[in-house]
Amino acid sequence: MAKLCLVSLGCAKNLIDSEQMLALMDSAGYELTDDPEEADVAVVNTCAFIESAKVEAIENILEMAKYKTQGKLKKLVVAGCLAQRYKEELLEEMPEIDALLGTGSYLDILKVLDAPGKPCIFGDIDATLPEAGRIVSTGPGWAYIKIAEGCSNRCAYCVIPSIRGKYRSRPMEDIVTEAQSLAESGVKELIVVAQDPTRYGIDLYGKKSLAELTKRLCAIDGVRWIRLHYLYPDAVDDELIDVIANEPKVLKYLDIPIQHINDGILKLMRRRTTGGEIRALLKKLRDRIPGVVLRTSLITGLPGEGEAEFEELCSFLKEARIERAGVFPFSPEEGTPAYGMDRPDTNTAVSRAERIQEIQAQIMDEFNESRIGSVTEVLCEGFDPEVGLYAGRSFAESPDVDGTIWFSAPEAVPGEFYQVVLRGELDGDMAGELALTEV
Repeated sequence: MAKLCLVSLGCAKNLIDSEQMLALMDSAGYELTDDPEEADVAVVNTCAFIESAKVEAIENILEMAKYKTQGKLKKLVVAGCLAQRYKEELLEEMPEIDALLGTGSYLDILKVLDAPGKPCIFGDIDATLPEAGRIVSTGPGWAYIKIAEGCSNRCAYCVIPSIRGKYRSRPMEDIVTEAQSLAESGVKELIVVAQDPTRYGIDLYGKKSLAELTKRLCAIDGVRWIRLHYLYPDAVDDELIDVIANEPKVLKYLDIPIQHINDGILKLMRRRTTGGEIRALLKKLRDRIPGVVLRTSLITGLPGEGEAEFEELCSFLKEARIERAGVFPFSPEEGTPAYGMDRPDTNTAVSRAERIQEIQAQIMDEFNESRIGSVTEVLCEGFDPEVGLYAGRSFAESPDVDGTIWFSAPEAVPGEFYQVVLRGELDGDMAGELALTEV
């Protein structure tokens, strides 16, 4: 039986594509392994959103390629966004690669594994999404669920539409069926993802339908938490806010990428909101959803950002007290409108990102301090023998981006919920102890 190793890079949406490929390869008889030295076949599912992601993808491809001379590896497949974006360059400059699979062809993975020569399959990136099974690789107790693919917003700095195609919603019935299956398998937290979930359903039903979908997900037995990611600020309406505020299963944690606050920069970005509209939305969310924790993403150094625009962003963050933020220096990407614009040098973009991170670190420290002494519900993810504590997350922590809650307990079961009293910080994370048994 051939052994297969898969490396999945980039976002949660890409991970779901990897999980679908894993299911197909498993059903075809491949034995899955985490050890590339033991693998006969390696698949690297790549990201190519910004420069750092491209570098990471190439490094992983070259790392896997070493096993073609040092191990058993006979075939190296590169899938995903890097393959879609740089097909010709990869074929010409990386002879180590044996097959390429574009973002419209994940479900053709078995075809490239079985084909002779150097097969390349690049399907229609605007095609209707096919439904497929997956092997969930996250958890215990949680999983991502993708409700749409692609994006039609065409922000000036973003290559996603050219890599992933136009926005296509999955039918609501298919999403609910998958969510029910996940719940039956023990998934208690569903993390709803898409490039732009707030526009879910417009293409299928002629209206924004995320609120309706969320209510249907809340009705599923076994689902305890529903977490909404990547809500574009211009499309967050009162109906959705009401659902978030009133449905107990919807976590009071919202990931809302604003990217900037200055009106001029937002216009250059081709975003659909003004700084005033962003401020008004955040105030509305704070007023109508008490205790909500907000996360955002920001870009520094975009063309047009001078000192005044940057200082406005800094001042806004100090005022808005957004609890969590990912900060990225502008990455000029060929094929985007922003690529040819005059821009601050890379060092300026990086130094500005570092300053934003410093501001945000202080905000996060104050947020953590405010939580000390409180009791919070935590989803246990396992025991870390090096730390000597159990690891978990509360409503305020999303996987991989927001840190961990460490807690002591006589015993805790991964994938179950516990009440934890927060006592302090541990290397930037929160730490506490079991307050009650499983809830």
